Amino acid sequence: MTVSRLEHSAIRRWEHILSGCTAMSYLAAGNTAHPTVLLLHGFPNSSEMFREVITELEPIARVIAPDLPGFGHSEPLATASFDRFGKAVAELLDALHVGPRFIYLHDFGAPAALHVAMAEPDQVLGLIIQNANAHTTGLGPGWAETIRYWADPTRANEAAATAHLTREGIRAQYTDGVPPDVAARVPAERWEEDWRVMNLPGRLETQRALIADYGAYVLRFPEIADYLARREPPALMIWGRHDAFFDLDETVSWMRMLPRMEAHVLDAGHLLLETHSSRAAPLIRSFVERSTTTTSP
Repeated sequence: MTVSRLEHSAIRRWEHILSGCTAMSYLAAGNTAHPTVLLLHGFPNSSEMFREVITELEPIARVIAPDLPGFGHSEPLATASFDRFGKAVAELLDALHVGPRFIYLHDFGAPAALHVAMAEPDQVLGLIIQNANAHTTGLGPGWAETIRYWADPTRANEAAATAHLTREGIRAQYTDGVPPDVAARVPAERWEEDWRVMNLPGRLETQRALIADYGAYVLRFPEIADYLARREPPALMIWGRHDAFFDLDETVSWMRMLPRMEAHVLDAGHLLLETHSSRAAPLIRSFVERSTTTTSP
């Protein structure tokens, strides 16, 4: 494992070389004597989306926020899939000697998060669910072209399913369906940086591979439902109600599956933390504090 320091405060950026010789970057903060919170981002973001959450959690938790392969500062894998993402995150946790952990599920990070959770269920202290899909109820009308592509992976269907991989498509992740006054709070630099990174070598190939592989993740929904029903992990849901990509019915599916889950629906979009970190971060901290006995450093 090689390391490199980041920029500010108690948060540091490090780099782990995976077994396949791919460099995986991650942010880390906090004390190893505290419970770990694993923060997994989605499309088209990186660990930077957690900047305010990490600051909030750092006094009471060990925080690890990787850039998934092909996102942020992490190199792409030779072949991208959510199974390989889950294995990469698990390898990082092993290298850092991480034991019990809370796991943050969001968007494309959810398949990797659930891979980690289901591989070592006894190590899961709780799940933090933020606009993360694990039921077919979340796949609204906007998924029709992608579902068609999974069933019939022709060149034309692939082009339709990947049509959002443009600068405007990246911007839409932040603004589509979001009330104008909320969307106005998101600096353009956020999606401009995502688009810059996506144009680096191997990154668009990663995105196309993941869009195709998400169909395999959907086929795992019954297995995931069985895990949730059997284990009933403590859970906190923080959901942006104006999500243009995951249907709001998904929130009800999560609450039915985890009836003891604490749930908050906020006036935000798919990328809730871009506008509502000040609301979400204290909720996450409170959940972590209530769910574990923190060991003093």
